[in-house]
Amino acid sequence: MFEVHSALTEEQLQRAFDIRTKVFVEEQGVPIHLELDEYDKTSDHFIVMDGERTIAAARLREYEPLVGKVERVCVLNEYRGQRLGILLMEQIEQAAKEKSWKKLKLNAQSYAIPFYEKLQYTVTSPEFLDAGIPHRAMEKSI
Repeated sequence: MFEVHSALTEEQLQRAFDIRTKVFVEEQGVPIHLELDEYDKTSDHFIVMDGERTIAAARLREYEPLVGKVERVCVLNEYRGQRLGILLMEQIEQAAKEKSWKKLKLNAQSYAIPFYEKLQYTVTSPEFLDAGIPHRAMEKSI
């Protein structure tokens, strides 16, 4: 049974950073200094657990007044395709609603656009490169 948790302790935060490093740095070649950045200190972090193992992570931060930005959504390779991204995004959207935010924005890797569209996010930009990877901005009113 998979469970989503807010990463509140130093250990939980480190688990989130470890998942992000594995997915974005090791798998996708994003430089570590771009992956772990100044926003980590002020963001809300989320992790998905499979028993004692951390298997997915994401972060949420205030972007503009009443607008949040979803970032660093990732799932370990061997757990992909099991709806963990949906589970994580539902928890993030709930957290944003609890903050009374009205909208969420994100920059989706282009291959992931269909995933976010299923969650009612809409594309709001042409394609652009971020860390050498094609992305498009998306948003959703909540």
